[in-house]
This record gives sequence, C-alpha cells and structure tokens, in this order.
Amino acid sequence: MRRRPTARGWALAAAGVVALQTGIGLGSLDLVRMGVLLLAVPVTALVAVVLVDTVRGRRGLEVHRDVHPEPVHVGQEAEVRVDIRASDRAGRARLAGLRFSEQAAVELSGGRALRARVQRRADHATVRYPVRATRRGRWPLGPLVVTRTDTFGVVRSRTTLGSESQVAVWPAVVALPAPSDVLVGEPDRVALGARTPSTDDANLRDYREGDDLRRVHWTSSARRGTLLVRSDERAGMRPVSVLMDLPVRPSTTEWTISVAASMALAMLDSGHPVRLAGSGIAVGTATGAARAASPYVHARSGPEARAALLDLTLDLTPARTSTDGEAALLDAVRLLDTSHASGEIVLAVIGPLSAPGRAALAHVADTAQGWALVREDGRHATDAREAHHTATALRRSGWRVAQVTAGEDPVQCWLRLLGSAS
Repeated sequence: MRRRPTARGWALAAAGVVALQTGIGLGSLDLVRMGVLLLAVPVTALVAVVLVDTVRGRRGLEVHRDVHPEPVHVGQEAEVRVDIRASDRAGRARLAGLRFSEQAAVELSGGRALRARVQRRADHATVRYPVRATRRGRWPLGPLVVTRTDTFGVVRSRTTLGSESQVAVWPAVVALPAPSDVLVGEPDRVALGARTPSTDDANLRDYREGDDLRRVHWTSSARRGTLLVRSDERAGMRPVSVLMDLPVRPSTTEWTISVAASMALAMLDSGHPVRLAGSGIAVGTATGAARAASPYVHARSGPEARAALLDLTLDLTPARTSTDGEAALLDAVRLLDTSHASGEIVLAVIGPLSAPGRAALAHVADTAQGWALVREDGRHATDAREAHHTATALRRSGWRVAQVTAGEDPVQCWLRLLGSAS
C-alpha cells in the first residue's frame, strides 16, 4: 500500500512548519500552537489511514474478474467486468469512498488509459471496461487498484485488490472456403492405405494414426492381431497435418500463424482430424519428451476441437535465426516421416529453404499429399529467388505449390493454392 499526502496535506504541513518556526523565533506561543495543530492534521490522517486498512483481515473486500469472450482473437474486443463486494457494514462504508482503476498489459490496452464504467450499490461495486487484443499470446490483466482519501482530504492511500488474471489471445483467423474435391477427394481405402477387406470384415479397415479409438472393433482386432476400425464416411476422412515454420521477423511470424490456423480450422470444419506441426509446437509425451507436432484433433469434439487447435498457437515465438527456424521445421518433417500416417494431407506454410531443407520436405510427398504456400519473407534482395527455388523443388517432387507474399489476404492465398491443381 502506498500512502502519501495530497496537495492539501502538503500545504497544511508546510504552513505548520512555517508557523512553528516563526512562533519559536518570535517567542509567540499562539503561533507555535497553530503550527503544531497544522502539522497534527496530516499526521493524524496518516495514522487513521494506516489503522483503517482497506484490505485488512475479515473486513477486506473481495474481487472477482470476468472477461468475455475469453480467449479472444487478435483484433477483437472483449469486455472486462470486475465485481468488488463487501461482506459487513464497515466494508460497505469503505467501499463507498473508494476510487477504482485497473491495470492491463499494453497488448490489451493499446498503451491508452482504460475507460471504465463504475456502478455502485450498497454492498458492491461493478467496474466494466473494454479491451482490444492487439497481439497473440497470454497477457496480464489486473490487479485492481483502489484509491482512498481520508475525510479531510489530506492523505491518499493506494493499494491493489484481488489477483492478476491472464487473458489468452488467439491469432486472427479468417473463414476459408470449403476445400475443393481436388484437395480433399472422396474418402476411400486406397488413399488411406487400407487393404481390401474380407467378406466378414467388409466394414473394417486398418487403424491409422488420427483415427478415433472409439471406432476400434476390438473383436476383429483380437482375431487379426492388429487394430481394425469401423470404416464409414467420417472415419475415412484423411488426417491433415498443418506444417509451418516461423521466421525471424515478428510480423511475418504472426501472418504465418494466422494463415496456418485458418487452414487448420477449414480442414477441421470439413470433418478431417487435424494436427499442427512445426516450429515451437512442443507437446509433452508420456515419457516427458517434447514433440514437434500436436495430437490429432477431431471435428466431432465440437467447439472444444477448435479451441484445442488455437490454444497450441498461444506460446509460439519467432525463431532467433533463420537457421534455427529451419532446424525446427526439419524436426517436424522427420516426425511426419515416422508417424506412419500414410495417405494423409500435409498443408505447409513455409519460407525459402536451403537445399537440405528442400530435399527433406520433398520427401514428404512420397507418402502424403502435399500442398504448400511458399512465402517471400523480404529479409534480403535474394529472397524472391530463394522462394522460387523452393517452390520449384517442391513441385518437381509432387507438391502443389502457390507462391505468396507475407501479409497477403489469407483467402486469396488459399484460393491460389487450390487453383494450383488445375
């Protein structure tokens, strides 16, 4: 708690010191008494403020903060509601004399003072104010700052109430058109690598990574000695991996994450199991190790599936160097090679790659259907040429490729990628 005199308090104290010194110099007892009295006012008020602590003991005020919606996307507004309640008569008396202000990260406030609306009742007060998310991540909000001035207006105390909250900010996403048949295709056993079933197992196929375990047919699996799943239109949807590398430049990183997240949600909404792979995707395994890809998320989970994908983007950070970024991308590519998800769809948002990087990514098309957006990062003069080399190498290996520039409209990039098959 910070306690300090107000302008009135400093004026009274200064007048008291002057009167006291003048009275002593002139030998005037009245002036001395006046000086002592003037000094006693701010000192007494300060002691009273110390004794009547706003948040002390059972007379403290309770604070509850709610943010809606939460999480929020970049560029969207959310409303924050802070409820302050007093449980007894003394607390209600304190509440009536309090002034409230809130603290928020610059990524939520935009560096401007928060404009709040305060509603008061006998036993509680409500503070409402909007925030606008300007950057992806997790940003602090609070604690609540309360200011109280004593009855004489000579001492002001400032303290915090409640705890700090965190607001999760998802990347900005756009609704992409439903994937065309040339990308998704009809779900079939050939594309999924499933063998032709026998008569008694006509509705079963081999288990592939990304399949829902609830569709496993345990009786047939025990008889065959391998996992079999029920095959229908939903179960036959190919798994999708969305691969991304994060460049050094923060603005390009945010654009890459936004495009990749939009693509992942478009495929999820089409019914595919989807996972994210690439730089910064670190998901703990049972052995405590970290992987460069998330588990598959299934559309049948509803809104929770979208939230699970977007939550993975909250803590992604740009690579320190382009070499580090490409190394992280290659780790994700190696994971795709060992995941045995034969026939899956790989959607990639990548920048210019070195020759080893191009060779490693080209190998993905041996077992998967690859579609890539190759962006120009604008880091140096040869950036466009390197992006062209990367796109050419991927096309030769069987990838469908569209060259884009960081900052372009994601919808136009997506349509250009789908049109690359024609």
